[in-house]
Amino acid sequence: MAKLNVKIPAPKITTHEGAPAVRINAELQLRRVVMACMLWENQFYIDGVSQAEIIAESVSKVPAEVVAEIAVDAREKQKLRHVPLFLVRELARRKDVAPGLVSKTLARVIQRADELTEFLAIYWRDGKQPLSAQVKKGLAAAFLKFDAYQLAKYDRDEAVKLRDVLFLSHARPAKAVRGYTKMARKAGAPAPDGSELFAAVVNRTLETPDTWEVAISAAPADQKKAEWTRLLMEGKLGALALLRNLRNMQQAGVDEVAIRAGLATMKTERVLPFRFIAAARYAPRLEDAIEPAMLKCLGDAEKLSGRTVLLVDVSGSMDSPISAKSDLQRMDAACGLAILLREVCESVQVVSFSERNVDIPRRHGFALRDAINRSQSHSSTYTGRAVTYANRSPHDRLIVITDEQSHDALPAPIAARAYVINVAAYQNGAGYKRKWHHIDGWSEAVIDYIRVLESTDAPR
Repeated sequence: MAKLNVKIPAPKITTHEGAPAVRINAELQLRRVVMACMLWENQFYIDGVSQAEIIAESVSKVPAEVVAEIAVDAREKQKLRHVPLFLVRELARRKDVAPGLVSKTLARVIQRADELTEFLAIYWRDGKQPLSAQVKKGLAAAFLKFDAYQLAKYDRDEAVKLRDVLFLSHARPAKAVRGYTKMARKAGAPAPDGSELFAAVVNRTLETPDTWEVAISAAPADQKKAEWTRLLMEGKLGALALLRNLRNMQQAGVDEVAIRAGLATMKTERVLPFRFIAAARYAPRLEDAIEPAMLKCLGDAEKLSGRTVLLVDVSGSMDSPISAKSDLQRMDAACGLAILLREVCESVQVVSFSERNVDIPRRHGFALRDAINRSQSHSSTYTGRAVTYANRSPHDRLIVITDEQSHDALPAPIAARAYVINVAAYQNGAGYKRKWHHIDGWSEAVIDYIRVLESTDAPR
């Protein structure tokens, strides 16, 4: 009989390309998978169902208050929509959650009216079941955020409807509904109590809103140009809708002057940098108008002092879509961040890496994107080799933008401050050794994070 009292070594974990991956705790695991996550959509190395399972398992191991914090960060900083709802749903399964935490977190992460119904769809994904008292309270509080226009915009004939949320959450009308303006109050108009609005939700008699989706879908082919023009002139297109429909407007024959005017005046606060790059791919003639809008979100941003080396992963996996249903690529996210960091770093050297390390010319905006993309063939990932290359010359800050799926491990950086920005939602990643700060996910909030961190922490 074989001896049983033997020491069994822990199984080795690696990245998808084979580099040693360091074990991390449940909180870090949850953050890295969540912050770049397109829930239930397949990615280059991992399918969406596995992602959801990893998140659910991690939620059960992380303190409830931390899960709630991650859900809020994912919604408000990373501007993700589905995964924060999923986090709250998994949090609601737990029995050790402080009173009010689930309801407050749910009410905070629901920021669009259709997220009311989306949360119920997620809650019932494994079969219909009663809602917990905390979930009911959260949905009821969130319902009161929205006015008639916002509710009508998302009152769709889907499996779960807004009236279902209203019935199940037992929401009660607020004393005064939104939309009761100062002008109406001065004119002596009585403040509505909201019961009429709720009745319209129940009876599905909300007035059809004048949204771009309704206007364009209802317009015959020969009227689409006029409708797009009207929406532009009346400011009815949000920034994201404008960027996504540039090609449609051009195909409809909308006057380019009107499109450029819309780009010049749109609000960019809630638009991620890679959206501009994707828009420019489909409307290259408008690049010169898209570029200033993209850089506008920086405003008069304070510079990151000292010399920065920026390593940008251009390996083959970075050319994959951020999810199976998206035409946006991981390279879009990487180049968007590189463009922003170029503007806020006092002195910066940009290097692309894959099989080789290539110094990028001193370009800005879309010219920098082109230089990064065309610098070398997009093949295997050697992040460790790139860090070694950066370590040859003195610098104050090292920033690596990557999906972390490297063939080799990362050596210790010589920089006083070193960051790995992960633009993928994979379970394992290279580089979790001393001296590295990890940032999972991408948005302009990355810059704020680095600035705050460096203002409060001494170099490590």
